[in-house]
Amino acid sequence: MTMPVAAQTAASPAGQPIVRPATPADDAFVEELQATAFGPGRFARTAFRVRERFPIDPSLSLIAEVDGTPCGSVWMTPISVGGVRGYLLGPLATHPNFRKRGAGKLLAREVSRLALERGEGAFVLLVGDQDYYCPLGWKATPPGNIRFPGPVDPGRVLMLAGDENLVTAVKGAIAGFDAGA
Repeated sequence: MTMPVAAQTAASPAGQPIVRPATPADDAFVEELQATAFGPGRFARTAFRVRERFPIDPSLSLIAEVDGTPCGSVWMTPISVGGVRGYLLGPLATHPNFRKRGAGKLLAREVSRLALERGEGAFVLLVGDQDYYCPLGWKATPPGNIRFPGPVDPGRVLMLAGDENLVTAVKGAIAGFDAGA
């Protein structure tokens, strides 16, 4: 069992982001934030297709705040690839007024830590910029190893795993979490 997220971050200094679990009261904020960050094309993205097929885990949905104002959000979707359970991170979004304060990186690190500490999934997968995520521990997967239900740039498929061998060993199409059981 992990310590609640809010208890870990409540002592952050003024002006610095903290994270907390999302609640149903955050739904309107998250919807508006995703519309701002990704526009109407967000529904056509391949990662959105994954979340249509496999629902997000609400217990792994986090909100970033600065001085009590929500400024970012992240979701996790339980998936499997080649029979190995893991999670798909995203969407991760930070409101434009709060960028460059570390909220996005804090959200990515914290939600990944929480997911992997459960011991139910072995990796966190995402489609994102190597320059942003690789310094946080993500590694590029070999092109073509992981098949999405639509086009993705293979150079943007990144994985974080406690066992770094998984980055090259995990192969196959994205499937439901229980397909890895």
